[in-house]
Amino acid sequence: MADRYLHFTGTATGRFLTRRTGLPQPAPLRRWSLETPSLTGPVLHLTAGDSTVTDELAAVLAATGLEVRAGAERPAALVLDATAVDTAAGLGTVHGALHPVVRSLAPGGRVVVLGVRPSPDDHHQAAAQQALEGFVRSLGKEIGKGSTAQLVRVVPGAVAGAESTLRFLLSPRSAYISGQVIEVTSAAPGPVDDWAAPLAGRTALVTGAARGIGASVASVLARDGAHVICLDVPQAREDLERTAARLGATALPLDITAADAAARITAAAPDGLDVLVHNAGITRDRRLANMAADRWAPVIDVNLDSVLRTTDALLKTGTVNRGGRIVATASIAGIAGNNGQTNYAASKAGVIGLVRSLAPRAEAEHGVTVNAVAPGFIETKMTAAVPLFIREAGRRMNSLSQGGLPVDVAETTAWFAQPASSAVNGQVVRVCGQSLLGA
Repeated sequence: MADRYLHFTGTATGRFLTRRTGLPQPAPLRRWSLETPSLTGPVLHLTAGDSTVTDELAAVLAATGLEVRAGAERPAALVLDATAVDTAAGLGTVHGALHPVVRSLAPGGRVVVLGVRPSPDDHHQAAAQQALEGFVRSLGKEIGKGSTAQLVRVVPGAVAGAESTLRFLLSPRSAYISGQVIEVTSAAPGPVDDWAAPLAGRTALVTGAARGIGASVASVLARDGAHVICLDVPQAREDLERTAARLGATALPLDITAADAAARITAAAPDGLDVLVHNAGITRDRRLANMAADRWAPVIDVNLDSVLRTTDALLKTGTVNRGGRIVATASIAGIAGNNGQTNYAASKAGVIGLVRSLAPRAEAEHGVTVNAVAPGFIETKMTAAVPLFIREAGRRMNSLSQGGLPVDVAETTAWFAQPASSAVNGQVVRVCGQSLLGA
């Protein structure tokens, strides 16, 4: 559904009225396309304090193909190395680096601050590095003009592992992501022969792929070179087969809650899976006092229990290949809660718990990473059916003052799925335009 308010604020009358009344002023977001595959303009590489990773970071930025230039008047991105900030006084160097240039950032620009994990052994360093999180989240809320801000925590000496993350964040693919904290481990990145098709030669399975977000995820994975197996319930066979045909993919009509679901997935992927995307999900909304068990149980079964069962089985049988990626779909509802959705929010919070617990063990035992996307208000047929005023509130209750698109979730999933994203594990990234609700 078209966002008429977004269109109105792009007119002269709309700009005048929203400025005078203090109403939100969303900016159109530039997403990836063949015509706009990258940011337009240079990147400023800034440093706060005496960093030990300056050369490492410079090499990674050079590898992205972006133009890194000092003193650019209208930069498309600001990358601030704050890894050396370890005292409260040192935070002044963060202000000193960004204050003079942040106003010059081009519309739709990116700010990425690099930090390190707060130390449990040095409370001064921990305080300073944790302060960067509050700084970045606040900057993302005030920066405006469709621009975003993120914090990426790296491991000194292993900054190369952040290349896929920086490529993603410093591109149109991350248009609807802001205020996020992403930790990158020291794991070596997998090889990518062609960044235009990083998933070439890999097999991906997407559940709930007949339509909506799942179909978009399947489309982006196919665009990036993967052979995709599209799974959805038999009742959605017509839409499923249409989506699969459009992508040159394989259709697998299957209820993911079926007892033999994992076995049938294994049979459909004789060479194993390199990417497993748990996207299937349902809602059965009611307030708890009015929610019968037959509305509670299916949501938990589809959204959470089936994810646990199939993941366990596919890892145990080796169907998910070493070097594979598991990406689950959580929700902002699982973080902030939602009126009338105790079942749905419980299931999506459960997905987050799954990811945080399984990720280190899956990597150690199977060589597989496990991450989650947590969508906020995404423009789908489901949200189009929401009453007008509730829908408008959902659209405006984030830093970008607009709803996201299914492709925003898909692009984030594709970044997690890349071979080069080996160092991204156990992360839950909100695709919500930085929702004003939740942590």
